[in-house]
Amino acid sequence: MALFYLLLIAAIALVIVGATIESLLYLLSVGVLLLIADVLYLAVRSVLRRRRPAH
Repeated sequence: MALFYLLLIAAIALVIVGATIESLLYLLSVGVLLLIADVLYLAVRSVLRRRRPAH
């Protein structure tokens, strides 16, 4: 879960920097892609946890 929060903070920081500084628009793109990857990572983790049988 720490990885999720680390990626989330990094994505938000990149989006903010990329949006405020017009010449760094590629940071905005990287931040959005990182945010999407982070949400997909969380979704995959939650699906995999549900499929495991309880001991």
